[in-house]
Amino acid sequence: MTRATTVRAVLAAAVLLVAVLITLTMSPRLGLDLQGGTRMVLQAKDSTTAKADRESTDRTLEVLRKRIDSLGVAEPTLTRSGEDRIIVELPDVQDPRKTAEVIGRTAQLTFHAVQGPGAPDGSGAEDGTTLPDEQGRRLALGPAALSGAGVKDASASFDAQQGAGWSVSLDFRKDAGRDWTRLTGEAACHPVQDERRRVAIVLDKQVISSPQVSPTVGCGTGLPSGSTQITGSFSADEARELALLIQGGALPVPVEIVEQRTVGPTLGAAAIDASARAALIGAAATALFITVVYRLFGALAAVALGAYGVISYAALVALGVTLTLPGLAGFVLAIGMAVDANVLVFERAREEHAQHPGRSLRTSLTAGFRHAWSAVADSNVTTLIAAGLLFFLGSGPVKGFGVTLGIGVLASMFSALVIARALTEIAAGSTFIGTYRGVNGIASPGRVRTWLNRRDPQLMRSPRRWLLVSAVLVAVAVTGILVRGVNLGVEFTGGRLVEYATSRPVDVESARSALADAGFADAEVTTAGAGDISVRTGELDNAGEHALRAALAEEGGATTKVRDELIGPSLGDELRRNALIALAIAVLVQLVYLAVRFRWTFAVASVGALVHDVIVLVGAFAWLGRTVDGIFLAALLTVIGYSVNDSVVVFDRVRELWAKARREPLGTVANRAVLQTVPRTVNTGMGALFILVALAVLGGDSLADFALALLIGIVVGTYSSVMTAVPAALLLERGSKAPPPVRRSAPRGRSGAGRREPLDNGARV
Repeated sequence: MTRATTVRAVLAAAVLLVAVLITLTMSPRLGLDLQGGTRMVLQAKDSTTAKADRESTDRTLEVLRKRIDSLGVAEPTLTRSGEDRIIVELPDVQDPRKTAEVIGRTAQLTFHAVQGPGAPDGSGAEDGTTLPDEQGRRLALGPAALSGAGVKDASASFDAQQGAGWSVSLDFRKDAGRDWTRLTGEAACHPVQDERRRVAIVLDKQVISSPQVSPTVGCGTGLPSGSTQITGSFSADEARELALLIQGGALPVPVEIVEQRTVGPTLGAAAIDASARAALIGAAATALFITVVYRLFGALAAVALGAYGVISYAALVALGVTLTLPGLAGFVLAIGMAVDANVLVFERAREEHAQHPGRSLRTSLTAGFRHAWSAVADSNVTTLIAAGLLFFLGSGPVKGFGVTLGIGVLASMFSALVIARALTEIAAGSTFIGTYRGVNGIASPGRVRTWLNRRDPQLMRSPRRWLLVSAVLVAVAVTGILVRGVNLGVEFTGGRLVEYATSRPVDVESARSALADAGFADAEVTTAGAGDISVRTGELDNAGEHALRAALAEEGGATTKVRDELIGPSLGDELRRNALIALAIAVLVQLVYLAVRFRWTFAVASVGALVHDVIVLVGAFAWLGRTVDGIFLAALLTVIGYSVNDSVVVFDRVRELWAKARREPLGTVANRAVLQTVPRTVNTGMGALFILVALAVLGGDSLADFALALLIGIVVGTYSSVMTAVPAALLLERGSKAPPPVRRSAPRGRSGAGRREPLDNGARV
């Protein structure tokens, strides 16, 4: 065993040991769509006194944190997003009506001197403020003497001895306490029963209490801070809510709920179980497949694949990444994509062994790793670009998918280039494995490669034929988009989508009729998984949702909310715009990267194939009537990365072969490159398809559209990377005057004649 192999083996063992320790000692952080709860996105708005900027939003966040803590929600999470948005996550909260009411109120609490009775036209007050008191009599109020921000504490209490009922006791901060004493002292200078002896407490421009200052308080003396009570025929709930709002303080700026998602705990648990089953079955099928194709080396790659799963999961847990449902799907998907690097290496090793039969197995394997490196690096970079775009331009769960996919790509590279390489190099040093060709898996060319070498089909003889087929596919897709239309989800259009489970079976027509009778005639009613009812409406507040559920309960009995998504119209427009921007940036970034790494003709052809894949996938969903939402966007950007991944592998081989045969026609070179990379394309695609089929069949309704989009995208992307990108590059090269690429020379000891085997002393005769 060489020194490099020893270093790789030790590094692999150390990383795997740490990953196992993290897996056994730390628990993952589950998103609300997996553990159940409510997620709200609040938009801060400008007010007459403050602008909704980063500073005011941070102050608003702290006020909201106090209010939510007072509600008793377990482990709430509040974070600022951008300059003026706040994300609130409330685990186990299934009915957000009360929470939304409490945290959304501005609670502008102010204390005013009463200047006398107010006229109906609003006159009689120095600052023009005239408001009705608790009995409806209008009072002329002076300017605000102090605000709710000066309140140190507020608590609700019940006075059983005096029979005064519920009241709210106030304790002011030091400076505000002096202002309160001065305000009540000035009011005490007026006669008893005079309106001017009252102090008005105003909440959100409504007088909630306007008590007389006690006759025992002398003029100029005033009430001390700690002995103030607000009375006013409160019920227990009203008193507690008022104390909560006052104690939380006034929001520096008003907020509006622009997004709200609620997921039932049973749906999250079912999604975890379904994804776990899909991962186990899909990974087992993938491991069996590569073992059958690559024999012993395939089995060792399967071991590395298992190590990849442990390392990737440990990285997610250690970094504190919130694991969402799309993120869980991304973790499962990355298992299939992790096979790609191993397939690239093994196929190159097969080629090296076929071209140089006298070489040792270890030398062929080393050459396979060396020659596959550029394709592995380029293909993984394109996937990382897609993951980065998902993170920076996506929102909510889509961000989680981007993080999971990015970590998965990095972990898969470590798995293939360190763990799998160390295992296969150790195995390649065995005389037994090197002697028996049917055992190791790379000493024989493989059935697909043997069939292609025997037939030698001239696929690139007429490139226009393949472009015509691609044009027909695009035309069919565009027709579907124009005729059927794109069914945009609530996330892009705004509105509300609620899924209910009923104790009695309810058909769609009965549910639609019941909702129409209750005033929801415009609601779209469809069936969801397991007989659930899905209702989609326009703008609908939480009180409206409660009425909708009550109407449905009359028909279906006990009705439980399984899932709830509320997207404001402004946020829907923004998300739709961001989705288009994400696609445009994805295309541009891939174009620039490929132009730098390859020729501009190759870059344009790859991006053309990428656009072809996007149109076909959107058209397929239009024909099928499937929903296009944020999860679909995650699948679409993943398909973009996968499509470019395939194109990179093919063009990397075209560049390599063309540099060796500069005088040979490019069509012949491209045809040879395609035939050489087809085994890799087929085997990699099969590895991903096993996982996706498992997700589609076993992943449940939550992941069905996601898996379907990726299945269609990978099939179309595999086709276009060969039959669209390469023919397009051939046609573009006819008009290009750039010379063929120059063969890259390798330093001595790296490749070619200067490469030595481990036991070679360098002597030659």
